[in-house]
Amino acid sequence: MTATDPALTALAQGWCALSLLHGRIEAHIERALQAGHGLSVREYSLLDVLSRQHDGEGGHLQMKQVADAVVLSQSATTRLVTRLEDRGLLSRYLCPTDRRGIYTNVSEAGLALLEEARPTNNRALREALDAAGGEPDLAPLVQVLDRMSVPGGQAA
Repeated sequence: MTATDPALTALAQGWCALSLLHGRIEAHIERALQAGHGLSVREYSLLDVLSRQHDGEGGHLQMKQVADAVVLSQSATTRLVTRLEDRGLLSRYLCPTDRRGIYTNVSEAGLALLEEARPTNNRALREALDAAGGEPDLAPLVQVLDRMSVPGGQAA
């Protein structure tokens, strides 16, 4: 393959479209969450991931797993957890079976803020997707996402 290979060009254009769509969605959600709830997209994502933990085998995530889930480095995740802990939205504790492990739980205040912010996040996501769906380069990606969000993969 050469740099002018049509397959590579199409792949690069697809990647650019996906990156553009992601950036627009994230920026739109960021503005909505900041304005309505004082949360960044990353803070919301972290609270959301941690709120889904459960008791039992594999129910609580280690910091590396949390970092992977929110697509941040471990050090960035630790700083984010510290900021949310300082705001009273999270708490950390030592793993009862491995004293080297540190787990994080969402506090009652964090759960309340997350539930308050969830409709804002969902509305902003839908708005961003609807806006992108009107653009010829982004519409196919939006259609794929819409199909993925419906059970069985069929758009409504």
